[in-house]
Amino acid sequence: MAIRFVTSNEGKVREAREYLTDEVEQIDYDYTEIQSDDLAEIAVAGAREAFEATGSDEPVVVDDAGLFVEALGGFPGPYSAYVEDTVGVERVWRLAKPEDNRRARFRGVVAYYDGERAETFAGAVPGRIVAPRGEGGFGYDPIFEHEGETLAEMSTERKNAISHRGRALAKFADWLAERED
Repeated sequence: MAIRFVTSNEGKVREAREYLTDEVEQIDYDYTEIQSDDLAEIAVAGAREAFEATGSDEPVVVDDAGLFVEALGGFPGPYSAYVEDTVGVERVWRLAKPEDNRRARFRGVVAYYDGERAETFAGAVPGRIVAPRGEGGFGYDPIFEHEGETLAEMSTERKNAISHRGRALAKFADWLAERED
């Protein structure tokens, strides 16, 4: 079974191919991202819309993710992309003052939808917010440190091996394997 991953991000598709033994096809469709505090709700709504819009009976997969900063009550969470675009990554780092708890977590959800049912698979990676450093990655990678290294300092292979998306994709791959047995 081919997996149709709805994203414009080729990097996400490459990461998905590392976890899924089936063929992963990229579907570049800009679904409406609903406003919700629940990553799973956002991903499922996007998967349903993409499934209906593509007019195929093949299942689709959509992921949604966010950076959840403990001292900020989980902000920016599901609004991470908007906050990155409007406030900026460095300002998010400054919001978590040194005297505050700088623990954070990247969380992600992969949603599968086949026209009848939706299944979701969650993954998370713990870390903390630090001053920006590193040249790689994108988004919040320069301010998110995991085990002493920011995601922007990690190789793509190392980052993918510990990522929230990778952890969700691993659960999804296990679920697919069980279905095929």
